[in-house]
Amino acid sequence: MIFVNLPVADLAASMAFYQALGFENNPQFTDDTAACMVWSDSIFVMLLTHEKWRTFTDRPIPPATASEVLLALSCDDRDMVDRLNEKADASGGTADINAIQDLGFMYNRSLADLDGHVWEMFWMDPTAVPADDAGS
Repeated sequence: MIFVNLPVADLAASMAFYQALGFENNPQFTDDTAACMVWSDSIFVMLLTHEKWRTFTDRPIPPATASEVLLALSCDDRDMVDRLNEKADASGGTADINAIQDLGFMYNRSLADLDGHVWEMFWMDPTAVPADDAGS
């Protein structure tokens, strides 16, 4: 299991953004300072108010224009990659924060959430990876 913890300026708005992308809220681990957003049985995103975040670390919260981490999520197909970017853009995020990559066997588009956290949504067909790129 992986729990990604992200500081957010507006918890309710961030919850709505992630729900628009298809994450589900787990109310058991949600209160007025944090929200558990579920992507799958093994991937959880904890949205933390800045005050809650500061109970875990004294390190500064990077500005929305900085990239502290690039998170990647595998999608079922190319259409899902496109849909998630469209939903992000329609929900207040930013689609295509980085250049679209289409390598044939892999397709990805990056989006930023309301606080500038970058997510790379990608689809890959491992059986179509060219031999030179597969480490052979």
